Amino acid sequence: MAYWLFKTEPDTFSIDTLRIQQVSCWEGVRNYQARNMLRDDIRIGDLVLIYHSSCKNVGVAGIAKVVREAYPDHFALDPESDYFDAKSSPENPRWVMVDVEFVRKTKRLIPLGVLKAMPELSELALVKKGNRLSIMPVSEQEWQAILSKEELGKSAH
Repeated sequence: MAYWLFKTEPDTFSIDTLRIQQVSCWEGVRNYQARNMLRDDIRIGDLVLIYHSSCKNVGVAGIAKVVREAYPDHFALDPESDYFDAKSSPENPRWVMVDVEFVRKTKRLIPLGVLKAMPELSELALVKKGNRLSIMPVSEQEWQAILSKEELGKSAH
């Protein structure tokens, strides 16, 4: 089993959306490095930190589990979709997605500021300058360190 962090904009898709749906495809990844991780590295049973980005309160909001490995992202073929890619085709799909299942919300949102202040996360891509990947690996030690911050603070989300 491996550990990952997936970024999402909560006004588009949040941990609460996943809680309602229970299982959802993780579509719309349009970065080749992130696509390659989806395609080549992410497996059924892997655990995922769901990270809310591009919003007022950024941070880790919940946990999901991968329940289906990479398959073609059909939204790339739909001209009506925000994720349409004219260079993708059924014969040669450029983009893939996985399915994730809701596990739980974190006890509180774990803010980016808290993560950046943790020395044990200094190598985590999320806290490095200039990293904009929407999908990134997390080591088991980083995973444990991040979740250890659930108990601190008052804010439930």
